[in-house]
Parts: sequence; C-alpha cells; structure tokens
Amino acid sequence: MKRHPVLASLSRDHHHALVMARRLRRAGEADAVDAAQAFLEHWDAEERRHFRLEEELLLPAYAAYGDPNHPAVVRTLVDHILIRRDAAELAAGARPALLHELGARLAEHVKLEENEPFPLVERTVPESALTALGERLRDHRA
Repeated sequence: MKRHPVLASLSRDHHHALVMARRLRRAGEADAVDAAQAFLEHWDAEERRHFRLEEELLLPAYAAYGDPNHPAVVRTLVDHILIRRDAAELAAGARPALLHELGARLAEHVKLEENEPFPLVERTVPESALTALGERLRDHRA
C-alpha cells in the first residue's frame, strides 16, 4: 500500500515490528529467551519511540481535524497500552505463551494501523498540516 511520504517512516517501522512479531509467534521453549531478548532490544531501540511518535505527534495531528474518539484511534491507544504491559511482563521473564500472545497482538496492531488510522490521517489531515507533521517527525527521529 502506498503511503503518504510523511507516514512512510512509520510504515517502515511497522515492517520491523512484523518481523519481530513473527519471531515471537514462532518461539518455542528452546529459543524463548533469545526471542524475548531480541524483542526487548527492539522495544528499547525502536518500538517504544515509534509508539511515542504516534501518541504525541501523529494522533494529535489527526485530532486537530478529525474525531479523537474514532474507534481506530481508541483501539490504537489501547493496543499501545497492552503491548507496553506485555513488554514489561516479558522483561520479568520469558514464557512461550506470552511471546506468542505478544507476537499476535503486535502483528494485529500493525495491521490495524496500516488499514485504519493511517488512511484516516491521510484522508483527514490537510496537506499543509501533514507537511508540518513530517517536519516534527523528522526532528524527533534525529
């Protein structure tokens, strides 16, 4: 799916998250600790910042022009809470069941964002505001 250039970097982040989600879903007893460690490194290096960019920049930019109570926005934020909870539980100990649940939740979350909130932002936020959002996203990534 072609994304507005402003959202392209967030979509690239989603690709990394999907790779990690697949690893979590496939983890067994033998590689559970390694999969958990890989996720936690990904979480600290990328995913946590990605969530903050969406929560602090993307969704407020949308809310300036659209309904902040839109079900896709609410679901995005709830998913962020649940994934944060799972990451904290994972840091306390790797259990294959938790790895599988987190992997499934992360994959579904990416699918949600790519199919609902991102297109909603693209349709709702005027081009000038998208341009300004892009500048803020670049500044926060630097």
